[in-house]
Amino acid sequence: MRKTSRLAYAVDSGVASLSEDARMAIFRPHVGHDLEVLTKLRCQVISSNKSVHAHFTNLGFECALKPEGHYEAALVFVSRSRQLTQSMIAMACSVTEGPIIVDGDKTSGVESILRACRARTGVSAPVAKAHGKLFLFDADDAFSDWEVSEMREVKDGFFTSPGVFSADGIDPASRLLGDALPPKCGPEVVDLGAGWGYLSARALEREGICKLHLIEVDHDALECARRNVRDARAMFHWSDILTWCPPKRVDTVMANPPFHSGRGGEPDLGRAFIRAAAGMLKPGGELYLVANRHLAYEKEMMRSFAGVYEVGGDRRFKILHGLESRR
Repeated sequence: MRKTSRLAYAVDSGVASLSEDARMAIFRPHVGHDLEVLTKLRCQVISSNKSVHAHFTNLGFECALKPEGHYEAALVFVSRSRQLTQSMIAMACSVTEGPIIVDGDKTSGVESILRACRARTGVSAPVAKAHGKLFLFDADDAFSDWEVSEMREVKDGFFTSPGVFSADGIDPASRLLGDALPPKCGPEVVDLGAGWGYLSARALEREGICKLHLIEVDHDALECARRNVRDARAMFHWSDILTWCPPKRVDTVMANPPFHSGRGGEPDLGRAFIRAAAGMLKPGGELYLVANRHLAYEKEMMRSFAGVYEVGGDRRFKILHGLESRR
C-alpha cells in the first residue's frame, strides 16, 4: 500500500488550502518527491538541476531556473544547505501572495528551519509524518535578509554559491585528485561532474590540453565554474552527467563522483560514472577517479577497463586509474 506523503496529507486534509486555479512555485524538489497531489494546480518547478527538469517536465510540470512572475502559493523543500533553504524561503516570499509551505525530512534540518521561521512570523502547527515535518505561514517581508543572490569568494580565489557541492571551499578529495593528475592529459579532456570548476582549473595547468568539457547537472554550480575557469579551452555543458556524450571520444576523463542522494549513500551512482566515463574514451584513453576508500569501485573499474591501478590517496580517499576502456 502506497504511503501518503506529508504534502498529500496536508492538501487532502485541508491543512494547506489551495484553490485549483492557483499558480504555485515549487522550489527545489528532488526526483523522488511525489507532487501528484498538485497536478490540478498551475505549478512551476524552480530548480537548477537538469535531471529534475527532465523528470518533472515528463510528468507535465513547467520548469524554470528562477521564479517567473508572481504566484498565489509556494512550496519550499528543505535543502541540506541551511543557507540555500533560507534563501529559497526569502525568494518565495518575494514572489508569492499567499501561503508558503515548507516541507523537509528531519535529516535535512527541517526542525531548525521551523524554529527560525517561528522566530520571525506566525507558523501553523506542523504536520509531523514520515520522519519529517511540513508547516506553512503567510508570505511577508520578514525574511528579506535571508536571500542570497550573489556568488561568494572562498579560499584560493574561487567563487561558489549556496547549495553547490563543497560550497565552503575546496573539497579535499578533489584537491587530492588535482595533485595526482599526470603532467599530460591529452588534447581533449572531460571533467565529469565538474561542480564549481576546481578540477578543471587544475587540469588546465597541464600541457597539451586543447579542449576541456565541464559536465555538470547543477546550473548554479556550472555558473560558478564559468567564473572560476576563464579559459578559452573550457566548454561548459549543463547536462545530466550520465547521459551526456562528447562529439567524439576523448583522451582523458576525470571525476570525483557523488555517492549520496539526500542523506543516504548510493555507491551505484559512482559505478554509473565509471561506465559513462569508459564509454567516452578513445582507445588508450584514461580515467582518473577519486573516491572514499570504503567504496568498492574496483570491480566496476575492472569490468570497464583492461588495466586498473591505485595511483594515489590517503587514509580517507583513493585515486583509481583506468586504462584501455572495454566499452
